[in-house]
Amino acid sequence: MNFPLYIAKRYIRSKSNQSAVNIINFITFLVIVIGSAALFIVLSAFAGLKTFSLQFSNTFDPDLKAIATTGKFFSLHEDDAKKLSEINGIANYSKEIEERVYLSFKEKNHIAYIKGVGENYRSVTGLDSTLYYGNWSDNALSVVAGRGVVNRLGIVTNSRDALKVITLKPGKSSLTADMLSSKSAYNQLSVNVSGVYAIEESLDNKYIIAELPLVQAFLEKNSTQISALGFKLSKNSNEEEVRAAVNSVLGDKVIVLNRRELNSTLYRMLNTENMATYLIFTLVLIIALFNVVGAIIMMILDKQQNLKTLYSLGTTLKELRRIYFVQGVLVTTLGGLMGVILGSLLIGSQIAFEWLMITPSLPYPVEYNIMNVLVVLATIIILGLLSSKIASSRISKELIAN
Repeated sequence: MNFPLYIAKRYIRSKSNQSAVNIINFITFLVIVIGSAALFIVLSAFAGLKTFSLQFSNTFDPDLKAIATTGKFFSLHEDDAKKLSEINGIANYSKEIEERVYLSFKEKNHIAYIKGVGENYRSVTGLDSTLYYGNWSDNALSVVAGRGVVNRLGIVTNSRDALKVITLKPGKSSLTADMLSSKSAYNQLSVNVSGVYAIEESLDNKYIIAELPLVQAFLEKNSTQISALGFKLSKNSNEEEVRAAVNSVLGDKVIVLNRRELNSTLYRMLNTENMATYLIFTLVLIIALFNVVGAIIMMILDKQQNLKTLYSLGTTLKELRRIYFVQGVLVTTLGGLMGVILGSLLIGSQIAFEWLMITPSLPYPVEYNIMNVLVVLATIIILGLLSSKIASSRISKELIAN
């Protein structure tokens, strides 16, 4: 057996004659366990919150979305539509068109977007599951509105009072004050709200959703003009291959984005918060692992006579330092493993029993991720190596001679 490893293991198992050293060693080990458990629990909780936050945008956004490279609209001709339906990996796709509009209901007003969607839209996205109340109506003049829009305007579903949707007529000439004051500059549409969706605040305040032909006519666009195409991918499909195939059909007039790219700001914010949380708790661990340096130095002083004996028997200074270096690494690694096990039990119990609740019906979201286990262990081991190296370097010929 490796000599420094053998002696280090003996030192870990044996107790010192001085109770103060034993207490310091126990506290040091306990701090490592609690610190690593806390880091794992925080990372798991944040992973759960990230998944919980993204599920809202994932419900509203398709797997892939083709949007116009320039301008708001592009044309999808029948030949292109046929080619898209033949692409392997696409389970379904839906046309979309949207524009900013002015909403008016019983003297209350709100700026939002009207989104016209094709007949496959509900199979491409999960919007059906977000209906707060009401339903999708077969009436061409019925719309589904966000909960925020409904609350701001005081709309009652299936009310006899119509929701007025107003937008500027398309054109290339400059707007003048006289044109803005004239009703002829606007298109107006009266619709009935049959259902209300609830996803998250920004989306709930943003959209009313109607049938594609209705919105195309309202915006004075022909049946080929759309704002976007949403694609639902089939199982085991290759996203990059499907993206390349869509680009080959539609050419440079569109850019194809996945969910991460559609919500790049949200993903960037969540990743930044995750990194900040990790760095803060790592800083706490660094401070905590100063205890390891102190504990090893206390052990060195406590075993000073043993050091002299081993040195006299021919043990080199490098080997003596290695004994305490290995001891520190073993203590931190073992403490990290126990901390991860403790954190895993707590996270597992939350997933299984939902004992911590945000609301009476919503458990605090957590997620067990093997990557978090590796991150915590790697962090503990690296910090343990550094602290053990610092502490073991205190052994010198002068210390042994004293």
